[in-house]
Amino acid sequence: MSDFEVSDASKVSSELSPWPVSRLSATLKDWIDRLGYLWIEGELASIKIGPSNMFGELRDLQQENSVSIHSWSVAKIPADLKQGDRVLALIKPAFWPKGGKLTMQVVEMRKVGLGELLERIERLRTQLTLEGLTAIERKRPLPFLPQKIGLITGKDSDAEKDVLQNAKLRWPEVQFRVIHTLVQGDKAAPEVIAAIQTLDADPEVDVIIIARGGGSFLDLMVFSDENLVRAAANAKTPIVSAIGHENDRPVLDDVADLRASTPTDAAKRVVPDVEDERHKLSQSLQRIRLRVADYVTSQAALISQLRSRPILANPHSFIETQEVELARWLEAIRDRLSQTLEREELGLGHLRQQVRSLSPQSTLDRGYSVVRDAEGRVIADASKVTAGTKLKVRLAKGELAVTADAKTTSSK
Repeated sequence: MSDFEVSDASKVSSELSPWPVSRLSATLKDWIDRLGYLWIEGELASIKIGPSNMFGELRDLQQENSVSIHSWSVAKIPADLKQGDRVLALIKPAFWPKGGKLTMQVVEMRKVGLGELLERIERLRTQLTLEGLTAIERKRPLPFLPQKIGLITGKDSDAEKDVLQNAKLRWPEVQFRVIHTLVQGDKAAPEVIAAIQTLDADPEVDVIIIARGGGSFLDLMVFSDENLVRAAANAKTPIVSAIGHENDRPVLDDVADLRASTPTDAAKRVVPDVEDERHKLSQSLQRIRLRVADYVTSQAALISQLRSRPILANPHSFIETQEVELARWLEAIRDRLSQTLEREELGLGHLRQQVRSLSPQSTLDRGYSVVRDAEGRVIADASKVTAGTKLKVRLAKGELAVTADAKTTSSK
C-alpha cells in the first residue's frame, strides 16, 4: 500500500465515519490481489501432499517467519518433498474476506537442488572476485603471537576442542575468547555474523578463527551465505577459515585472510610452537656465538700477524735504520764538501798566482815605476809634461814626490 493510498483511506475512515468490516476485508483483498504471482524461497516446516491437494508451512531461511501454503493441484509439485527441504515456490497470495484469512496458493514448487546451489555459490564467488574481495593483496598477515584469539564455533564441538587443545599444547599461555553459535542450518548465518562483529570490535582480539569440523555440502552452506561472507570480508581483524572440507570449498575460504584445512591446522597456523621457537632461538644464539668466536679468532690472528712484523716487533728498528742511513748520508755529504773545498782552494791558488803575475805590483817589483801628476793621472807621455811640474812616482816600495826639470825625447 502506498502513502497516497494510506492517506486516502484515512480520509474516508474516521472515528465518526468508521469502515464496516466487510469494506476492510474487501480493501485488503484488493491490495493483496495486486501483488499477482510471486517466486519465494524457504524451508518446508511441514508438508502434506494428497492425491489432488497439498497443505504445508513454508519457513524463512534466516528469520522466525513462516506462512501457510496450499495448492488444489499437485501436478507441478514434486511428490518426494519432505519437511526440511529447501524449495522455490511460485505463489499467488489470496485473502478470503469471509473468514479474514490470508493464504498462499502454490502454483508451482521446485526443490532447490545441489546444482542450483552450486551455481549460486559460483555466481557469488565471481561477484566477490570482481569486487576485489578475494584478491591476495587484501589478505592481512597474522600476528606472530596474538594477544587473544577469537574463536567462533559450535558449542562442545570437536572443532572447538581441536583448536583449544592444539593451541595450548603449542603455547600454554595463549588466551581465547570463544563465542558459540550454530554452524549449520538457516539460523546459523545471523549468529556467526553477530559473533564476527562482536570479536572484531574487541581491541584485545588479534585474530578470529571460524571453525567447524567438516560436514556435508548442505551442512556447510551457511559458510557460503553472502551476508556472512561480506561480514568476514569487512572485518578489520584477520580471519582464519577452518571449516575442514577439502572438496566443497565454501566461499568464506576465498575472502578469509588465511584458509586452514582443519581446525587443528588453524591452531598450528595461528599459534607458534613454544618448543619450536625455543629451538630456533637456541640455534640463533649458537650461530651468533659461532660468528662472534670466528670474528674474535680472525681478529686475534690478524693482530698476531701485525705484531710479528719487524716494525711492530721492534719499533726502534725503524729509527735505528734511519739513523744509520742518516749517518751514511752525512758522511757522504762531508766527503763531498771536503772534496769540493779542496778543489776550489786549489783553483783559487791558481787564480791567485795568475792575478799576482798580472798585478802592477809585480811590474813595480821588477824595477818599474808609475808616474802620476798632482791630480793622480798616470803620465805615459813625457812630451805632455812641462818643466817644474809636480809629479808623484810610485815605486815597488813607497812613493816619491819629484819635480820635472827638463823634458827629454822618448825613444821608440
